[in-house]
Amino acid sequence: MKVAVIGSGGREHAICKSLKKSSKVDKIYCIPGNAGTDSISKNIKIDLKDFKKIKDFVLLNKIDIVLIGPEKPLVDGIVDYLESYNIKVFGPNKIASQLEGSKTFTKNLCKKYEIPTAKFGIFENSGDALNFLKDCDLPTVIKADGLAAGKGVYICNNKEEYIIAVNEIFDGKFGKAEKILVEEFLEGEEMSFFIICDGENYKNFGTAQDHKRVLEGDKGKNTGGMGAYSPSRLESVELNEKILNRIINPTLKGLKELNTTFKGFLYAGLMIVNDEPYLIEYNVRMGDPECQTILPKLESDFFEIILACVKKDLKSIDIKWYKDKCLCIVLCAKGYPEIYKKNIEIENLNEVNLESNEFIFHAGTFKKNNQILSNGGRVLNFVVRSDNFQFSRNAAIKLINKIDWKDGFYRKDIGYKVID
Repeated sequence: MKVAVIGSGGREHAICKSLKKSSKVDKIYCIPGNAGTDSISKNIKIDLKDFKKIKDFVLLNKIDIVLIGPEKPLVDGIVDYLESYNIKVFGPNKIASQLEGSKTFTKNLCKKYEIPTAKFGIFENSGDALNFLKDCDLPTVIKADGLAAGKGVYICNNKEEYIIAVNEIFDGKFGKAEKILVEEFLEGEEMSFFIICDGENYKNFGTAQDHKRVLEGDKGKNTGGMGAYSPSRLESVELNEKILNRIINPTLKGLKELNTTFKGFLYAGLMIVNDEPYLIEYNVRMGDPECQTILPKLESDFFEIILACVKKDLKSIDIKWYKDKCLCIVLCAKGYPEIYKKNIEIENLNEVNLESNEFIFHAGTFKKNNQILSNGGRVLNFVVRSDNFQFSRNAAIKLINKIDWKDGFYRKDIGYKVID
């Protein structure tokens, strides 16, 4: 069968790699792809905002299933558009994608269905937000309502910080902002919890923990993710049941009462406070770099799982996992997440021999004249699966040192809560 993967990051490279292992997949297209996907699929340069061109390409090439990687096309309604032409798509529709596209949509859903979450206020202008903040306990959390590539979240410890946060959001740092969300700060440990859903049934799809802060010790500015590990150290049968019963099931019920369903990956970002889960946010796709740490642990045929979801037959699939642990370190361009250079050559990549448990996923790269050049802030993902987080981290750092990219940097402490 033919599959098209939409996206160009490390997540999409990992997805293509997993699809490639299936005997049922004859051809993979990646739109637009990167230098890593170029070696295992055919990259097609189409602007992801141009739904018509994507549709025309899919129909012309008789592609069987389209898998959507990033959030923006989902929030903009690409699934609804492609399905209107009888194209089979893996990913949630526009209404369901509001779980990620609008934080206020999700918060109001939490309120209606009594889903545990931080106390919050929603404001449409800076004056009202700042007046409310005068009486809030500090620290407090301030979020842009819409998509912000993982960067539109501020943890404010004083008045100066929350004034900057409110003004930057309403001044359009993350795009036009019609609303802002102010939340209480929850003290606990984060956890990423994934399910895969066919619109009727769902199955667990692993846990992970990512490191958003740019500096070691989880300090500095928020990023799209500096690394991750799977499984979360918090995972347990008891906690899983709480998450499913108190958060996932009420959310899916709420969507059904809006006359819609959820198909695809649903990623709950949680804060665990005294063994109790609170919903921080939803993502309506696999996380990045969480995807890169979870998919290498999958023993089952990934494409068969996707196909079952598209056919609304997920209940027939038994998802099997390797019992190993997995850790990912992200190599970034110097200056990220602020100003950084692009189009810098990455040498030595082709000289690295990977073991069967080692993976390099391209996140922000492209190929030109047989050279691999950087094309983003997060450039490469180094992933190692083993029975020990310490071993995985050491092995990932060895791979980074072999490449010896002078224009990059990375966090050496990924997974410190499960290692040190």
